[in-house]
Amino acid sequence: MRASGNRTEKDEKMEKIIKGKAFVLGDNVDTDQIIPAQYLTYNPSIPAEYKMFGKFALSSVPPGQMGLPKGHQAFHTDDEFVSPFTIIVAGKNFGCGSSREHAPIALAAAGIKAVVCEFYARIFYRNSVNGSYLVPVECQTRLINDIATGDELTIDLENHTLTNHTTKDTWKLQDLGEVAPIIEAGGIFEYAKKVGMLKS
Repeated sequence: MRASGNRTEKDEKMEKIIKGKAFVLGDNVDTDQIIPAQYLTYNPSIPAEYKMFGKFALSSVPPGQMGLPKGHQAFHTDDEFVSPFTIIVAGKNFGCGSSREHAPIALAAAGIKAVVCEFYARIFYRNSVNGSYLVPVECQTRLINDIATGDELTIDLENHTLTNHTTKDTWKLQDLGEVAPIIEAGGIFEYAKKVGMLKS
């Protein structure tokens, strides 16, 4: 298994259908909130330490930035390394702040497969794609007004839709476009090898 991602080396294609519970966040969730600086001493290439990124993912997000419509549900309990949530639904400017690559690594370590937001801080977006840590999807609809933490969701990457099975609503997502082959290949280096830009 790649210690820096949540898929095995044998997984040649990203999941086209991503299902799971939503965890809702607000606007301007920054990289220090996603993984605080004091935990950057862990080495994600060491499996035992990679788990710690999952344990402390989102540990500094203020309560006011967490969606609480159906009663507070923690991202995970103190003794868990992996969250019961699979999809983060956020507002604007997700992943702003410092350029630390550890932010998408931490979310992947916690079991997050995709983030859906209105728009990303570009460096977080590129780090997510370049390492193939998770799928960063954009939606022009302000979904945090319509989706609650704990709702059961399905992301269909081929048809560019997000369905909320709890409320029976469906929204259109933006196409991943030119970054899709990079994520599917397993990151920028694997993609470069695949297209002949680097020697295998």
